[in-house]
Amino acid sequence: MLNRSSFTTLVVGVFIVYVVHTCWVMYGIVYTKPCESHSDNCIKPYLSKRPKLQLSVYTTTRTSISAENNVDLVLNVDNFDVETRFERTVNVTVPKKTRNNGTLYAYIFLHHAGVLPWHDGKQVHIVSPLTTYMIPKPEEVNLITGETGTQQIDTEKKESNALDEPVSHWRSRLTLNVMVEDFIFDGSSLPADVHRYMKMIQLGKSVHYLPILFIDQLSNRVKDLMMINRSTTELPLTVSYDKISLGKLRFWIHMQDAVYSLQQFGFSEKDADEVKGIFVDTNLYFLALTFFVAAFHLLFDFLAFKNDISFWKKKKNMVGMSTKAVLWRCFSTVVIFLFLLDEQTSLLVLIPAGIGAVIEVWKVKKALKITFQWRGLMPLIKFGACSESERKTEEYDTQAMKYLSYLLYPLCVGGAVYSLLNIKYKSWYSWLINSFVNGVYAFGFLFMLPQLFVNYKMKSVAHLPWKAFTYKAFNTFIDDIFAFIITMPTSHRLACFRDDVVFLIYLYQRW
Repeated sequence: MLNRSSFTTLVVGVFIVYVVHTCWVMYGIVYTKPCESHSDNCIKPYLSKRPKLQLSVYTTTRTSISAENNVDLVLNVDNFDVETRFERTVNVTVPKKTRNNGTLYAYIFLHHAGVLPWHDGKQVHIVSPLTTYMIPKPEEVNLITGETGTQQIDTEKKESNALDEPVSHWRSRLTLNVMVEDFIFDGSSLPADVHRYMKMIQLGKSVHYLPILFIDQLSNRVKDLMMINRSTTELPLTVSYDKISLGKLRFWIHMQDAVYSLQQFGFSEKDADEVKGIFVDTNLYFLALTFFVAAFHLLFDFLAFKNDISFWKKKKNMVGMSTKAVLWRCFSTVVIFLFLLDEQTSLLVLIPAGIGAVIEVWKVKKALKITFQWRGLMPLIKFGACSESERKTEEYDTQAMKYLSYLLYPLCVGGAVYSLLNIKYKSWYSWLINSFVNGVYAFGFLFMLPQLFVNYKMKSVAHLPWKAFTYKAFNTFIDDIFAFIITMPTSHRLACFRDDVVFLIYLYQRW
C-alpha cells in the first residue's frame, strides 16, 4: 500500500509526464518538416506563381451543385489578394425551404479571375452550412410588470419558443482563411490533417497543390445565432477573411475535429460553444500559457481535494473550526450548482460542481456530527453532543456571525429587490436562484471572516487543514494570472483579488 507521500510523488510524476507528452504532441502539430529541394516527391505551392484569383460565395439548399442552377451569388471579390484581410456584410435571401426549418449551405469558390468556378479546372471550393439546429432560449420577462425583452413579439416566434424542440438558427458569421506560406510539402510524408484540404495538379514535371481554403468553424458562436421564422426573407451575413500560417492551420484543424467529436458524443451547440470560446477569445500565445496554468491548476485542485478529504475524514471534533463557515460553503456550493443547472451550463462544468456540492454536504454531516437511525421507513436524525471546547468555539463563531449579519443581510436583500425590479428572468425560480448566486459571488468572501475571528479569539491556527489550504492558495494566485490574461467582468476580477486579502490575513495569523 502506498503511503501518502509516495502517492503524491506518483501523482506529480504522472503530471510531469503528461505535460511533456502534450508539449511533444503540440510540437508535432505546429511543426511540419519541409521537403528537401533535390527530392522528386516535393509538392510545390500553386500560389507561388501569383495567379489572379477571384472569390465567389454562393448559397443553395442542395448538398451538391454542378452548375449555376438553383444557386444565389451573395458575394464576389474580383482581384482577390490572399495577403489582404477584409470583412463585408451582405444580405442573403432565405428560401422558403429554409424558413420551414430547413438548411441553407454556403459554397465558397476560389478560382481564376474572369472564369466561372465550374468552368475552371484549377478551382478549389469548400462547403459550410449557414444554419444549425438549437432549442430556442426561453423568453425572459420582468416578473413585476410582465414586460418582455422586446415590446412587440412575433406570435410565430413566441409559439416556437414554447416548444422544447430544436429549430433552425442562422449563422450570421462566415470566417474564411487561405494558407499563404510558400511551403514545399514532402509527398511521402504529407500530414493527414492538411492532406484532406489539399487538391493537387500536375504542371509540367512537378506536382503543385492549389490554394488551401479553410473555414474557421470555431468562430461560429452561439451569440451570433439568429432564430429563423417563416416571416424572415433576408438575413445579414458577415464574411470575413484573413490569411493563416501552416502551423496555425494544422492546430485549428485539430481543435475543430475535437469540438466535432464532442458534438458526436451528444454535446449540444451551447456545450461546444464554451469549448470554442477557449480558443477563439484567447491569443495563441496566451492559449499556450493558459494550458500550462490550467494544468497546474488541475494538479493543485486534485492535491487540495485529496488533502481536504483526508483532513475531514480524520476530523473528530470542531474545536477551532467555524461551523457557520462550513454551512455557508455547503449552501453556496449547492446554490452555484442549481444556478448552473438552471442556466443549462455545459456538463464539463456542471458535473464537477455537483461533485463539489456532495462533498460539502458530507462535510456538514461531519461538522454537525449527524447520524441516521432508521425506524421502519422513517429516518431519525441525531446530532452529536458538543464538548466544552467546541461550545467555546461556537460562542466565538456566533458572535462573529452576529456582527457580520448587520452588513450581509441588508446587502443581499437589497440586491435581490433591485434585480427583481430591473432585470428580466424566465421564472420566479430563476430570479430566486440568481439572487442567491449573486449574493454568493458578491459577498461570499465575507463568510471567511468568522474563521478569522475564531482564530483571533483562540490565538491558534493549528486546527486548520493547512495542506489543502496551501494548495487552494496556489490556485488563488493562478486565478489572479487568469484575471489579467482572460477577458472577464470587472466584478469577477475584483473577486479574485479580494480572496488574496483574506489569505494574507490567514498567513499573518499563522505567523
